[in-house]
Amino acid sequence: MVSAQKSSAVSSSLPRKCKITVASPLLPATLPDWLELLEKRHPKTIDLGLERCNEVWLRMGSPLPAEKIFVVAGTNGKGSTVSTLCALLDSLGKRYGSYTSPHIETYNERVRVAGLAVSDDTLIEAFLRIEAARDGRSLSYFEFSTLAAIDILHRAELEFAVMEVGLGGRLDAVNILDADCAVITPIGLDHQAYLGNDRYSIGREKAGIIRAGRPVICGDPEPPASIAETAAAKGAAVRQLGRDFSITERAGRARYRSNGLELDVPLPVLAGHHQLGNMATALAALLELVPSAADSIDALECGLRSVSLHGRFERIMQKPTVWLDVGHNPLAAEAVARALREAMVAEGIQRCRCVLGMLADKDAAAVVGPLQPLIAHWYCAGLGSGRGQSGEQLARQVKETLNGQQLEVYDRVGNALEAALRASASNDAVLVFGSFLTVTDAIRHLRTDTARIPPEGQG
Repeated sequence: MVSAQKSSAVSSSLPRKCKITVASPLLPATLPDWLELLEKRHPKTIDLGLERCNEVWLRMGSPLPAEKIFVVAGTNGKGSTVSTLCALLDSLGKRYGSYTSPHIETYNERVRVAGLAVSDDTLIEAFLRIEAARDGRSLSYFEFSTLAAIDILHRAELEFAVMEVGLGGRLDAVNILDADCAVITPIGLDHQAYLGNDRYSIGREKAGIIRAGRPVICGDPEPPASIAETAAAKGAAVRQLGRDFSITERAGRARYRSNGLELDVPLPVLAGHHQLGNMATALAALLELVPSAADSIDALECGLRSVSLHGRFERIMQKPTVWLDVGHNPLAAEAVARALREAMVAEGIQRCRCVLGMLADKDAAAVVGPLQPLIAHWYCAGLGSGRGQSGEQLARQVKETLNGQQLEVYDRVGNALEAALRASASNDAVLVFGSFLTVTDAIRHLRTDTARIPPEGQG
């Protein structure tokens, strides 16, 4: 990989704010058509490696998304950490943007400038520039998306970019960029076919985002040894949750401590005890690149109170309560189980049903295990994507783990959710869980089929 030098000349061949008004008649004219093309064009949905993406990036002039770059990798908590870090940058008045994946409702969510999703036209213009630069090279959907995000953020002339790794780290397209601060969230078992079958191997892949002499913030209080080993080999200092910085809850507030610094901050807006660690990780990363932020406690308070993120134990309905969570691995299930247990006790909820939809390559039996004692009835739903599976297939995977618990099978998430809602009293709850696609399907159903929740952007 060739790293770009951060200078004003980095993209002399790429004029900023270039407006492309005419596209080839052979290329799509709308964003949905572009996305359909990108999904079909490359032979592999997941195709790790930096060579293809790096070659096109160099042909684009090696644009950087911002003056300073946070790269966030990990198994769980990436989205929450990115959202918290962005909210803090916003509250400090910084010019910032972000790149995340996957999306829940619209593709535009993946690329944001100052918290706002970019327009279809902005994405299409970036796609056209990449199309011209790739010169026949085949790029995966994610590689094309990543280059578009870099291009768009670069043209916005930002101080900070927060870039979320899609899968792994070492061979993920985002890793063509050199992180000024590498952020690694908790490590668990997921994507074993690509990253390895144990935490040590997976940690080594995540640690691939570490750069020589650049700081590393680790939000896993018990990280695999491969994180420290990689950092040491590169001469990068690691600051670890529970060792170098910490956060505790006290009297309805949170106390953040690091190297003699103490900050009294609000509890996380996002639900669940695990969000304390994600918030502390975001604070540690911010203070690494913006140490003066510690003197702006009012701004930090405002930023932490403004964090917003769909699908992380998110309450979307009441009477009955409906929670949505995109978690899809055992580590996420453990966090959601704790949050669910605490919420049920606090709110006097006696029965919770679960609408479960998962991709075929996930360990469904291991995921339902932590939730099994809390769920009264399961509704296995099919997912329609290429990596999805039917409700019948999912039910076969989890049946033994559920040990005789009530289980029903449905062809799609919307039908399963309707059945769960019909069976629920006003003081019951429904958890929709297992995949980003599961949450997406649930939201679409509630908006279009039953109008139980307001349209996107309202309410």
